[in-house]
Amino acid sequence: MRYSLLVINQEAEDANISDEMMEWGRAAFDAYGKSLDAAGVLISADILQPVSASTTVTVRDSALRVQDGPFADTKERLNGTFVIEVPDLDAAIAWAEQCPAAQYGAVEIRPSAIIFRDGAWRGQE
Repeated sequence: MRYSLLVINQEAEDANISDEMMEWGRAAFDAYGKSLDAAGVLISADILQPVSASTTVTVRDSALRVQDGPFADTKERLNGTFVIEVPDLDAAIAWAEQCPAAQYGAVEIRPSAIIFRDGAWRGQE
């Protein structure tokens, strides 16, 4: 099964994160990514730029609307993703527990429903 581990927390500038905590976070996420990779479960990983760099696109009644910023303004934000392939939800939970963000934010686990692989959309196999 393929799962996305969604890293949700306040952005560093909003949470007044110290330089020491930023260094800890960089080292912790580096070690976490390397452990996922070494276990052979990592499909992809992205730490996102701040929400201030986002652009939201919508089309309503054939009209394009481009908005600077996020779709919804919230205190906690999606700040990164890890896509993993593991046997089951229990394995995904075990990996999410090890994510550094679980210590100060949240890690939402979402199973993939449909995957684009080998040039076509396919259900989970």
